[in-house]
Amino acid sequence: MVGAARAPRLLDEVRRVLRVKRYSMRTEHAYVGWIRRFVLANGKRHPRDMGAAEVEAFLSTLAVQGGVSPNTQNQALSALLFLYRQVLGVELPWLDGVVRAKRPQRVPTVLSREEVARVLAQMDGRPWLLASLLYGTGMRLMEVLRLRVKDVDFDRGEITVRDGKGGKDRHTMLPRKLVEPLRREIERATQMHAHDLAEGFGAVWLPHALARKYPGAAREPGWQYVFPSARRSRDPRDGTERRHHFDDAILSRSLKRACRQAGILKPVSAHTLRHSFATHLLEAGQDIRTVQELLGHKDVATTQIYTHVLNRGGLAVVSPLDRQ
Repeated sequence: MVGAARAPRLLDEVRRVLRVKRYSMRTEHAYVGWIRRFVLANGKRHPRDMGAAEVEAFLSTLAVQGGVSPNTQNQALSALLFLYRQVLGVELPWLDGVVRAKRPQRVPTVLSREEVARVLAQMDGRPWLLASLLYGTGMRLMEVLRLRVKDVDFDRGEITVRDGKGGKDRHTMLPRKLVEPLRREIERATQMHAHDLAEGFGAVWLPHALARKYPGAAREPGWQYVFPSARRSRDPRDGTERRHHFDDAILSRSLKRACRQAGILKPVSAHTLRHSFATHLLEAGQDIRTVQELLGHKDVATTQIYTHVLNRGGLAVVSPLDRQ
């Protein structure tokens, strides 16, 4: 019973440190889950009584017996490093003994232009606008959902992506077809914000230290989400009642339903629309460096994966049969 009583206290401390350091709720859920699995896998021993050997064994088991992907294994490693470094104040030696999960060489799933049109034709309302933004701008799902009103520039025809992957800001285009729908969405978000203010609420969550640096910004219209949730809810981090952004699960269900109705048999997710955005730009002759900047890739090698899925057959080579 002693070990069972320790785990909740440890996890509460993990949550506290994660929230102090302003990690997202998604990261918090993931990290707490991995730390719990690590403790249970070692007979509920406290992590202070373990070290590099147990971490190496746990991560290797994930790869060898669990068959997890490299990304999943890296997430587990990040969670345990956070536990030891940030919570327990222990610096683990370099984990040379970890058996790394093999990264499979896969090309991304891409829809054709005609397939994208068929899918979007089956959608309407906010899911349609969100899916259209994913395909029309190349943004990641959470970048679209966390978009703030102030970062949509109608005059310049561009969208600023704040704190993207790797903590970088970047610009992408604002499709002309989405200008009016986005104007209406922002007007709706502004009205909801005014209603919240009138009821004594209206303070949106701000990232990192911005809430301390700009104490009044959370109530300003420009900082509100373009796609706010339909109702307010309590933030589990501090108990504050506020309006979060649109639920990604709603978009996921709508997208799957649209693909089914459109007769698309490929496995499609929100990220598939980003893949399609990049591939179709390259098909149209756009410079790969420009596509790299629009996607926010650190290395052009990441963007080059899309040159292998251009609509020109296997490996982008014309079959000799078609030359006869």
